[in-house]
Amino acid sequence: MKTAYLKISGKVQGVFFRAEAREIAEANKISGWIRNTDDDEVEACITGDEKAVEEFILWCRHGPEKAKVENVLVKYADVKEFDKFKVIR
Repeated sequence: MKTAYLKISGKVQGVFFRAEAREIAEANKISGWIRNTDDDEVEACITGDEKAVEEFILWCRHGPEKAKVENVLVKYADVKEFDKFKVIR
């Protein structure tokens, strides 16, 4: 198991980034959360098997069709347990 914290910048709000991220996470059995920030970025904390976490990060580097991702900052952390993946509003 691996846990990663992500901060995603660019045009990432108002483009269904969080909703599609939830679909990707659920399909890959990733738990954690994702939310918009006050500075127009998206942040997430995810836990899953190593391959699933890396695939989620790879998806975040381009996001949904209307997104224009400029940067994805990734920090790995001690494994955190979450019940499911949720979008924080």
